Amino acid sequence: MKVFVTGATGWVGSAVIQELLGAGHEVLGLARSDDGADTLRQRGIAVHRGDLSDLDALAAGARACDGVIHTAFIHDFKDFNAAGETDRLAIEAMGEALAGSGKPLITTSGSALLPHGRVGTENDAPDPAGPAQHRTASEQLTLALAARGVRSSLVRLPPSVHGDGDYGFAPRLVDIARAKGVSAYIGEGNNRWPAVHRFDAARLYRLVLEHGVAGVRYHAIGEQGVATREIAEVIGKGLGVPVVSLSAEEAPEHFGFLARFFGADCPASSAQTREQLGWQPAGPGLIEDLAQHYFRG
Repeated sequence: MKVFVTGATGWVGSAVIQELLGAGHEVLGLARSDDGADTLRQRGIAVHRGDLSDLDALAAGARACDGVIHTAFIHDFKDFNAAGETDRLAIEAMGEALAGSGKPLITTSGSALLPHGRVGTENDAPDPAGPAQHRTASEQLTLALAARGVRSSLVRLPPSVHGDGDYGFAPRLVDIARAKGVSAYIGEGNNRWPAVHRFDAARLYRLVLEHGVAGVRYHAIGEQGVATREIAEVIGKGLGVPVVSLSAEEAPEHFGFLARFFGADCPASSAQTREQLGWQPAGPGLIEDLAQHYFRG
């Protein structure tokens, strides 16, 4: 299968490409820069130039392939809503290009948008007030495209997609602890973050591409919920700094925008995904990965 991959040079997208190539698929990778295009070519991957705001280029890439895996997202923490709208319009353009074809379109969302304080499942709809609400419209559009003859489905990723080379939330927590001289958690630190290893997530995208059902949500959840206090403790040990508790009022000054996410209790399950697709995470857990890879330099 020839697959159009957005976010092809990103943390998740590059792992997805590796997984696809290993399974015998062909990849057309979206590149928005010369450096990105060169990176793809060096891996022997065909390049499609464009970005998430170039809707014509996205539609053309989708039409040229047998399926689409959409992992790109503009992580603009200053304007979540604008990033979410760009994502929705990108999905709309690619979905329109695939309408009536029966081809797969797999988009990406986040498990953190589900109602907090309980274990979220694949059947749960987003919480309109959740910290990842900017992805809600993209979820709704993806599922609606199934009625237009697109084998559309979505993969929800947890807050931590970890592994060697990670540059997401976990390394930001490490950087904050290094800069502040303490590794902190909020309150009692009993709130939970789900997590998945990067290569386990990539394998799920491939399984959804090959076997996914239209209009279905899948969860790339390797660990249902890791207590944030455990995360802070392994960071403190790795950096050799004290581990402290902060109040909810103190957290924004310490963590910045990340306080909203690190203070969330958002465990999630992937039981249905595992049963439906036979997906079994095999990579190390978040705590083990943090201890091994996040304290170099």
